[in-house]
Amino acid sequence: MNSYFKSTGQLLHLDVCVSEQTPHNGVLELLRRIRPQWKQEEIKLKVFTEGITNQLLGCFVDSLQDAGAVLVRVYGRRTELYVDRNREVDMFKLLHAHNCGPQIYCSFQNGICYEFVIGTVLDDTLLRTPAIYRLIASEMGKIHSIKPDWESPVEPVLWKRMSQFLQLVQNTKSDGREGFTILQDVPSIEQLSSEIESLKTHLSNIISPIVLCHNDLLTKNIIYDHKMDIVRFIDYEYADYNYQAFDIGNHFNEFAGVKNVDCSLYPSWDLQRNWLTSYLESYKPNTRQNVPVTETEVTELYIQVCKFSLASNFIWGLWAILQARYSSIDFDFQGYAKARFNFYFEKKEEYFRLTFKN
Repeated sequence: MNSYFKSTGQLLHLDVCVSEQTPHNGVLELLRRIRPQWKQEEIKLKVFTEGITNQLLGCFVDSLQDAGAVLVRVYGRRTELYVDRNREVDMFKLLHAHNCGPQIYCSFQNGICYEFVIGTVLDDTLLRTPAIYRLIASEMGKIHSIKPDWESPVEPVLWKRMSQFLQLVQNTKSDGREGFTILQDVPSIEQLSSEIESLKTHLSNIISPIVLCHNDLLTKNIIYDHKMDIVRFIDYEYADYNYQAFDIGNHFNEFAGVKNVDCSLYPSWDLQRNWLTSYLESYKPNTRQNVPVTETEVTELYIQVCKFSLASNFIWGLWAILQARYSSIDFDFQGYAKARFNFYFEKKEEYFRLTFKN
C-alpha cells in the first residue's frame, strides 16, 4: 500500500485501496490521514448490511452518533461501468454547499470517505408517518430548488442513463462469459429497447421541470434527527439533474421495499396528495413562487409523478440485471428485476391513460 497522497482539485485523494473482504487495514490507513487525532487502537468499525450496491463502514471512537464519525464507502464491483464517480463528487460538493448533504472528506482508489449523518435510518413505519413524510417532502423541495454552479444548461440524466444501462445489459448478454442467465426471466433486449422508446415518446410530452434530484431516495437513504426534528438524505451516488416528477415517483416506488418488494404498499392517493402539497409548499417559495399551493397544481403533479414512476421501475429493473451480473453482494437481484418490471407492466396502460383536465 503506497503512503503518499495527492490533491485532485479541492478534494483530497489518498492512494489507498480498501479490500472488500478484509477492509480493516485500508480503513485505518485512511483514518490516519483524515482523523490523525484518533488513536488507532481505539477506533471501532461498524459494517452496514443494508446496502446493495456498495460496502459501507462507519468509523468512530466513542459512539457512531458523535460528531466527527466517518463513513467509508467501498465501491461495489464494476459499478464504475454505470456510475460517474467524478460527477458523484461534484454532487456531494454542491449539496453540501447548500446544507443538504454531508461533507466529503476524501476519495481513495476504490471509494470515498464522508461525514456520517447522525440520526435514525427510516423504516417503513416512519416513512408513512405524516410528520415524517412531510419533512421528507419539504427537504426534497429544497434540494429541487438548488441551481447548478455552472453556466451551461442542464439536461435530464434519465434517458442517457437508461440508454447506458440498456447497452451494458446487452453487452452482458453477448460477452460470452459463463453463468449469466438472468435474462431468462425478464424482458428480451428487443422488448426492453422498445419499451424505452415508448416511455421516451410518452414522457417527453410532459412538462416536468429539470431539477437537482437525488434519484435514489429509498427508505435507508433518509436519516431522521429526533433532536432537531429534521430529515437528511444520504448516498448521492445517482444524484444529478433530472425530471422533478421522476425523483418523486421514484421515492413513492420505494414504499414497496427492497428485499421483499410489495407493490401494494405504493402510497395511496390521500398520502400522495398530502405529500405533494407539503412538497409544493417547500418548492414554490424556494423557487420564488410566492403564491399559495392549489388543488389543481397538486393533481397535475400527481399525474406527472404516476407517469414518471414507470420510468423509475424500468431503470431499476435494468440496474438489477447489471447487479446480478457483476455484484458480489448477497442479494436476489433477479427477483428484484422481475418485481420492478412486473410493476411497470402492471401500471403502464393505466398511467399512460391519465390526463389532466383543468
